[in-house]
Amino acid sequence: FGALPPLNIPTDALSLTVAILGEMLFGLAVGIVLQLAYHVITFAGGQISFMMGFSLASAIDPQSGVSMPIVSQFLSLLALMILLVFDLHHWILLYASASISSVPLGGFMMTPSLFKYIMHAMTNMFVVGFMIAFPITALSMLADVIFGMLMKTMPQFNLLVIGMPIKIAIAFVVLMATLAGTLMIVTSQTQDAYNFLEKLF
Repeated sequence: FGALPPLNIPTDALSLTVAILGEMLFGLAVGIVLQLAYHVITFAGGQISFMMGFSLASAIDPQSGVSMPIVSQFLSLLALMILLVFDLHHWILLYASASISSVPLGGFMMTPSLFKYIMHAMTNMFVVGFMIAFPITALSMLADVIFGMLMKTMPQFNLLVIGMPIKIAIAFVVLMATLAGTLMIVTSQTQDAYNFLEKLF
């Protein structure tokens, strides 16, 4: 409240209602842009869980209150810790302070560039999510091909008993090997989202 500049809008009921709706729209736009950048890791975790056979092993996400696969939950909490290490909470406070001083109360307007960026971010969420999950997906498909060849050469080979633990072990090894790169991708996506948020002023 102390950082808020003097109010320059009429104080009648209609103007205040429009100003409140404008502020809600501004918060919604900022939240959508940041969530799309963060949900890259959630989408990738869902793909990894499906390839590992963990799609039924789900847990309640404390942030959104919805059920998500356990690998997706693990990756999203790990990414949240990494973003907190990079001072994500300080970025949010600084952005709130800058928006209060730069955007007048009720002065936010939706622009075509915002819609264009949201569409680009939604497309990017799927593309980058598939890119993060690709090593595990490719190796799981390669393991399926190898198991299929073993089934043809050795019919007594029990695929369900032996194959699934091997696929899960391969997926965990690849996940550990690519975890650092995955978290760097999520950090860069969040930084790009924050760089775009500066254009909303």
